[in-house]
Amino acid sequence: MTVQQESTRRIEAGSRESDVVGMPLPKAGERPALYADRVGEWYVSRKSARHRKDHGLYLTPVPVADFMAGKIAPRTSRVRVLDPAAGAGVLCCSAIEFLVSRDPLLEHVEVVAFEIDEDLIAPLQAVLTYLVDWVLESCDLKVAVRVEAVDFVLANAEGLGADNDLFTASPRDPDFDIVISNPPYFKISKTDPRAVAASSVVHGQPNIYALFMAVSATLLRDGGSFVFIVPRSFASGPYFQRFRSVFFDQVRPAEIHLFESRRAAFRRDEVLQESVIFAGLRESGWHRSRAAFSIAVSASAGVDDLSHADQRTVPANKILDITSRDRILRLSPDKKVDEIIALVDSWPNNLQRLGLNISTGRVVPFRARSLIRRNGSVPATHVPLLWMNHVRAMRTTWPLNRHKPEYIAQSGAGSLLLPNGNYVLLRRFSAKEEPRRLTAAPYLADDLAVPAVGFENHLNYIHRPGGVLSSDETWGLAALFNSQLLDTYFRAMNGNTQVSATEIRAMPLPSRETIRALGKRARRLPSRTSGLEALVATLLQAPVDEGDRALGND
Repeated sequence: MTVQQESTRRIEAGSRESDVVGMPLPKAGERPALYADRVGEWYVSRKSARHRKDHGLYLTPVPVADFMAGKIAPRTSRVRVLDPAAGAGVLCCSAIEFLVSRDPLLEHVEVVAFEIDEDLIAPLQAVLTYLVDWVLESCDLKVAVRVEAVDFVLANAEGLGADNDLFTASPRDPDFDIVISNPPYFKISKTDPRAVAASSVVHGQPNIYALFMAVSATLLRDGGSFVFIVPRSFASGPYFQRFRSVFFDQVRPAEIHLFESRRAAFRRDEVLQESVIFAGLRESGWHRSRAAFSIAVSASAGVDDLSHADQRTVPANKILDITSRDRILRLSPDKKVDEIIALVDSWPNNLQRLGLNISTGRVVPFRARSLIRRNGSVPATHVPLLWMNHVRAMRTTWPLNRHKPEYIAQSGAGSLLLPNGNYVLLRRFSAKEEPRRLTAAPYLADDLAVPAVGFENHLNYIHRPGGVLSSDETWGLAALFNSQLLDTYFRAMNGNTQVSATEIRAMPLPSRETIRALGKRARRLPSRTSGLEALVATLLQAPVDEGDRALGND
């Protein structure tokens, strides 16, 4: 017997399980999506925070569900809809409501809803049964509904195939016209059965939502609509590179909506996460055609202004370079950011072309416990150990005399230490609520009379292999990476809180002369950050806000 046969419980529309005690009943004439939302709130209120987190249980607000439903584009009178993570059914209901209100020629609609939370099956079935009754009464159309109480990824991952035969190994033909979802998101280990089953599209410790996206795409018919609300982290970074290389071979991006506030998309559930609504079409090999595709891009602060979001049309190759190995999806909220991206892309260099490199700090604290200390004799026996909290915008400060060990023994440290020299330090992580992703500072050899220095693993450092960064280059690069200009560019490329050395290595940079000129002037600023934005804008002819020009970013 297969895993699916063992663990699937199918519930057909019209079958009525016993009522769940205390569950809200539908109001007369109530929209199914609103009823599903009330049932979802009731269900969540009965569950612990641990249960909600373990199941990725974050309710889709009805306005978001309606907005997503408006992105589906059925091409036939007989429509099959898939929701791989149905929850209380808000998205299912919004999608069906949209379909029946917009297409009077519909003859048959079927919904297949997956949900693995056993306690949620009965509430979901009640909601979908109400949906069936509501559609029949209002449109005289019968909707067939089936609930699959099974792990969606394990039940369908065979469609991904092997590494060299992706999206072709499914034993059944793709048979859904629409997939719409708010999948769970949490990291799973690489030994998790779901990660193993989807090994062709994952790398390292994957996030479950990407597996839902990849598997869902395999179940779509050619031309089918794909609409997901997900964290934007899939759009860039090495962890999702394999996923993007597979996914964008099969799904053509059509519309993207950005939520500019981290809290707004799921504020009811207090989720702090950058989210996007991604809508696309299943078109295998679309990028090999000569057609000039475009992508509709919109943005809103959150849910309240969702219906008033401005939309613009951008050539697809400006958002997704399908010829690149990394296939980064650039997510720009407005035309001003488009202009910044175009300016930075016009620069002729990167770190490699300038003879530079970026590396990650070599000191991993738990592996160097015997070497690191809260006190030490510098430079006799110990040298400085710098952590992220030693690095602020344009300023490296050591020691801080706080709770972390700030000294590392010279004896026994060996290759963990670097020769004292000029480096540009960048924090590898930022907090989700921080407005900036990039925080950079110069580290100058003259600042500390020591033979060597240690950088903790949460720092990246820019250096010249086999050579020395000049003071002007050090100051100039630090100013550039600490500017709003490059931070905006980086945020359009990166939805993570991690600042990857790989992504910094690929970023365009201006000429060496411009970097040196910026360094000469940045080091003479009365405050290390005040006036920095105006200085960068003047030298690089970049746009700058008047607030930045007047106040800097101290």
